Amino acid sequence: MAQTNRELADFLRRARSQGDPSRAGLPPDGRLRRVPGLRREEVALLAGVSTDYYTRLEQGRRITPSPAVVEAIGRALGLDTAAHAHLRDLMGIATAPTPRSPHGVKRVRPGLHQLLDALDGEPVLVLGRRADVLAANRMAKALFADFEKPALRHRNYARWMFLDDDARALFVDWEEQARAAVESLRLEAGRDPHDRHTSALVADLREHSPEFDHWWEQHRVHQRTHGSKRLRHPLVGELTVEYETLSPPGDPDTTLFVYTAEAGSPSRQALDLLASWTLTDSGPRAAHT
Repeated sequence: MAQTNRELADFLRRARSQGDPSRAGLPPDGRLRRVPGLRREEVALLAGVSTDYYTRLEQGRRITPSPAVVEAIGRALGLDTAAHAHLRDLMGIATAPTPRSPHGVKRVRPGLHQLLDALDGEPVLVLGRRADVLAANRMAKALFADFEKPALRHRNYARWMFLDDDARALFVDWEEQARAAVESLRLEAGRDPHDRHTSALVADLREHSPEFDHWWEQHRVHQRTHGSKRLRHPLVGELTVEYETLSPPGDPDTTLFVYTAEAGSPSRQALDLLASWTLTDSGPRAAHT
């Protein structure tokens, strides 16, 4: 519990420091701001709580506010949907309890493997808790990496992103993609702060990657639902893929990432070329697969 409260205190302080008084609708009071962001009394005013009450929350005191107060504080801080959910997790406010899988690495059921094979023309990754890579079809391995090569416990998207030199070379927008991986893992850690596997992964990445450590300290969160990735592939050159995420009903810890490119575009042609080259072992091979 103490760790959760420390996380809450850190999150609130950082969220407040990023607040914009003018956008929050606060009138100028003429006082010189020594630090950026909102003052504690301003957050309290916007949330409709006392300054003392909000201060105790930001200090990580053992207080359990009502869902209405949590929502009000989230609005006062200008949090987006993912950050709002993270705040509820840190404050112990369960909005819709869902069954979670065991903490260890899980297995993908045969039906999902069949679905990946059926989507052979598009790269598809299946991620589990803490961004563990549970499965990847042929095209995903050709486009990104063969995640089946590392030991089972090391098959993790964030670990690959930060500790594999090929990942850094592959992404044109590596910094943007890497930050999103950190912020997604932050969101995951807030949902279950006592998961020792997540804690061990975070500790390992903080030790071996200065960038990960720096961005983790910023305590930003992000929910990956859709987006794009710019790649510089060693075989087919530069291309951009769009991704959509799908979670099977009743299995919130499993997410399918499906990557596509617009029909007729140079990126689509690059994907098709990559698909043709990886149909047999006789074609060229990517350096990182």
